[in-house]
Amino acid sequence: MLQIEETAPGRYNVVWRTPLLSGQRLPIALRFPDEVRNLREPVVRQFPDALQERRWIDGGPGGLAGKRIEFVGLQATITDVLVRVQTLDGTHSTTLVHPSQPWVEIAVARGPWAVAGAYLRLGVEHIWGGVDHLLFVLALLLLVRGWRRVVVTVTAFTVAHSITLAAATLGFVHVPQPPVEAAIALSIVFVAAEIVHSRQGRPGLTERAPWVIAFTFGLLHGFGFASALSQVGLPQNSIPIALLFFNVGVEVGQLLFIASVFAVAIIARQVASGITLPRLAWAWRLPPYTIGSVAAFWVIQRIAAF
Repeated sequence: MLQIEETAPGRYNVVWRTPLLSGQRLPIALRFPDEVRNLREPVVRQFPDALQERRWIDGGPGGLAGKRIEFVGLQATITDVLVRVQTLDGTHSTTLVHPSQPWVEIAVARGPWAVAGAYLRLGVEHIWGGVDHLLFVLALLLLVRGWRRVVVTVTAFTVAHSITLAAATLGFVHVPQPPVEAAIALSIVFVAAEIVHSRQGRPGLTERAPWVIAFTFGLLHGFGFASALSQVGLPQNSIPIALLFFNVGVEVGQLLFIASVFAVAIIARQVASGITLPRLAWAWRLPPYTIGSVAAFWVIQRIAAF
């Protein structure tokens, strides 16, 4: 996260915060325009999860407005950078920088709407990039029958991960991330096994009361969402807006995924209705065993990374 605050005409306080992964700083460096100079030596502080560098700079003629700041090395990562700028007149702007375009031009933005848009997009991108979360939702959809039960189950999952996302992001709850990631993968294995048991005539709790399981494991998945959000950070003056719209983005992405699954299922049924195919007694095993195998691999991989 990069925070820039103008303290005098053309002069700025800069806070550059990069997450630590396994104790190592991400290989990303700031590059200001040539006319920008340091007013004093930068100060670097290390925290358990991040490295913070504070600078005091002179932006040169006209300040930083309209100038480009580059993030050298960002294109080689999968990390986004949140850039928060406050000018001397009190105007705020927020921009989300992606590896595909590792630079930002400092300009006046639209205040709270810029924050909302940036975090909405971040939430959608996170859920679509979080294959483990999507596999969990897919496993629930394969197990739960009836659209009413699907709505209740998805709602329970949403409410649960919203609770822990807010609690962890705001600092009320602190949970080590590696065990959480391993437990998320284990939750997928559990639901995949429940699908197999159901088809074998031994329905478990997930099928009888899917909302209970969705809510329980949703609390766990919320900590995973919070981890992604903590890497970007929250703008201090717009925390409620950022948190709300990140969560909305996650839900929008989740609903788009569910709609895509149902659309594919409807198309597949229509295509299959016009084709005579041999009935394979083992075919139903393919989805749950595939989901469970991938998740089991993740469990082992994530435990080994502790």
